[in-house]
Amino acid sequence: MAASSSTHTHLSHTTFLSPRITPSLSHPCSLKLPTLHLPTFKTLSSSPLPPQPQTLTLRRATAAATAPSTTTSFHGLCYVVGDNIDTDQIIPAEYLTLVPSNPDEYAKLGSYALIGLPASYPTRFIDLSETKTKYSIVIAGENFGCGSSREHAPVALGAAGAAAVVAESYARIFFRNSVATGEVYPLESEVRICEECRTGDVVTIELGESRLINHTTGKEYSLKPIGDAGPVIEAGGIFAYARKTGMIPSQTA
Repeated sequence: MAASSSTHTHLSHTTFLSPRITPSLSHPCSLKLPTLHLPTFKTLSSSPLPPQPQTLTLRRATAAATAPSTTTSFHGLCYVVGDNIDTDQIIPAEYLTLVPSNPDEYAKLGSYALIGLPASYPTRFIDLSETKTKYSIVIAGENFGCGSSREHAPVALGAAGAAAVVAESYARIFFRNSVATGEVYPLESEVRICEECRTGDVVTIELGESRLINHTTGKEYSLKPIGDAGPVIEAGGIFAYARKTGMIPSQTA
């Protein structure tokens, strides 16, 4: 009797632990799963559906989304530099503790723009007694803005009062930071304008016609079109452009 009881216990235990209880198609399993009662959700008819997500790209806004461009030209004195002007020369690292979102520190950051240029540039971009530059256009050679990827570089130029840089070529990160911050227009020249212009020349940039006019020498130069980056810079940077075109909600007061 003890042996029978032991055998019965063993068989029951084995059946309970069996991992392969597979019902056949002709004899369905007698086990019934509990019925799940999912909650129902009431649609709020008074709340509009959220807008479909959009990829944030540098694309020209449609006529309905943006107003016509108001920035058509820049006019003023130019400041001429050469090739490979890096971000340490544009704004040295010791001034990177300044916070551009603070108005006072933004102005102070601008007062140090291009202070890192070597002594071979006898004319200062900003006079010692001033916080703003009298040169609204910077003309440069190749690879302007090379070096570290600090956003402070275009911000410092814009805070100083520069409206545009015309260079033969740019470091990619400086070009992108200029567009993203909306501080200066990074325009590219077709030829080495930096060898034909001098600091203090009076120049005009016409964005619509993609040209630079040197009124001091009487020469004109073709520029590469700014293209889709133009509306982003004019709006004040990538986030301002996204709000303007409805990509992200506008800031409320």
